[in-house]
Amino acid sequence: MIAPINLHLCRAFRLGFIDYEESFRLQNRLAEARKEEKIGDVLLLLQHPPVITMGKSGKVQNVLASPTTLQEKRIKVIFTDRGGDVTYHGPGQLVAYPILNLRLYGLSVPDYVWHLEEVVIRLLARFGIAAGRLGKLRGVWVGEEKIASLGVHLSRWISKHGLALNINTDLELFNFINPCGTGRRVTSMAKILKKELPMEEIETLVLEEFADVFGFSLRQESTKTLEPYL
Repeated sequence: MIAPINLHLCRAFRLGFIDYEESFRLQNRLAEARKEEKIGDVLLLLQHPPVITMGKSGKVQNVLASPTTLQEKRIKVIFTDRGGDVTYHGPGQLVAYPILNLRLYGLSVPDYVWHLEEVVIRLLARFGIAAGRLGKLRGVWVGEEKIASLGVHLSRWISKHGLALNINTDLELFNFINPCGTGRRVTSMAKILKKELPMEEIETLVLEEFADVFGFSLRQESTKTLEPYL
């Protein structure tokens, strides 16, 4: 199911920590520019401060923490236009937002989701972690525990949102939600390997896997290039 190798250029940006709302505005502006062919494909890598997001099929009852608890922890609940239910983002979790024209890659929506999962599966294999897919459930799983969540949005074949991989994430905060509405447990690379991992190293490897799985040419650029869209 891997797409054929092509020569499409994708520019990659490492944004560090960025608020969810700010990243959402950035994605929207980049997606509109991509539709109008003012820019090419873009891949954003980042981390979010603690936040709970609800997808288009999200159910409020899957937020288990009380409003008081969330306020005390300064964790917002934000409704967004990605697919899926509820998820948590926070420090130690690597988030990847590809803004791609999927027509260039000949990918259907299921194919695209498969490719995103494949990026994570291959990345984890580098660390000796056997991960895979679990039936019809989206995301990447280690046994019965979820290690990466997926949620995407497409408009005129331009993608937004993407994947979130638990690396050094504080898993206790997932107790505030019913992750993706499945009632299943989550895990992280740090929990499995029993050590924290360097985020920058993981970012570099994720970029390599994106380029390999999607078959594009990847070029990292300074975040200053994004200033017109921030």
